[in-house]
Amino acid sequence: MFQTSLRRLLGGMALVSTLSLTGCGYNDFQRLDEQSQSGWSEVLNQYQRRADLIPNIVATVKGEANFEQETLTKVVEARAKATSIQVTPETLKDPEAMKKFQAAQGELSSALSRLLVVSENYPNLKANQGFADLRVQLEGTENRITVARNRYIKTVQDYNVLARSFPTNLTAMVMGYKPKANFSVANEAAISAALQSAKRYRRTQCCIPDQPALGT
Repeated sequence: MFQTSLRRLLGGMALVSTLSLTGCGYNDFQRLDEQSQSGWSEVLNQYQRRADLIPNIVATVKGEANFEQETLTKVVEARAKATSIQVTPETLKDPEAMKKFQAAQGELSSALSRLLVVSENYPNLKANQGFADLRVQLEGTENRITVARNRYIKTVQDYNVLARSFPTNLTAMVMGYKPKANFSVANEAAISAALQSAKRYRRTQCCIPDQPALGT
């Protein structure tokens, strides 16, 4: 009889505890954690897409005589550094790991931006259709990176607010949920600006027939 009563008491306490956790953000923590992990995977996929474009860009630029070798070298080195750093969902709680990842991607963005700016000084390269196609692909990839990164940032912000706010912070303490390291990559604004400049240049290169002189 005593054991039966004890089991019922413990069962009731477990039920109350479960209901309390549910009412204090437990389900929200689970949802946002899943979203952050899938969001981070998408960020990595888009960064990898960009990295995969670079060898073709470099190979095309190498075909241009007298192109700045230092610019090409920095792009190759920055790509090697960026792709060597792996940040998994399990290590996203480490701010230092996130900073290291950010720095590497920022260096790659800066190197690519420099390459695009320098390429404007080479008419033959600008007229190269293969290079133009690669720039369009790079532009699209940068846009996808921005979208994926912003979604991830928003999800992590929501998660961290939940982890720090009362009363859901009590659930975080009980369950061991820690705030996640977030990131923003300001340096990538440079490559976006360079890509926009390239788009404007392409528009000016469209074949526009000469206008007839007035009175003729």
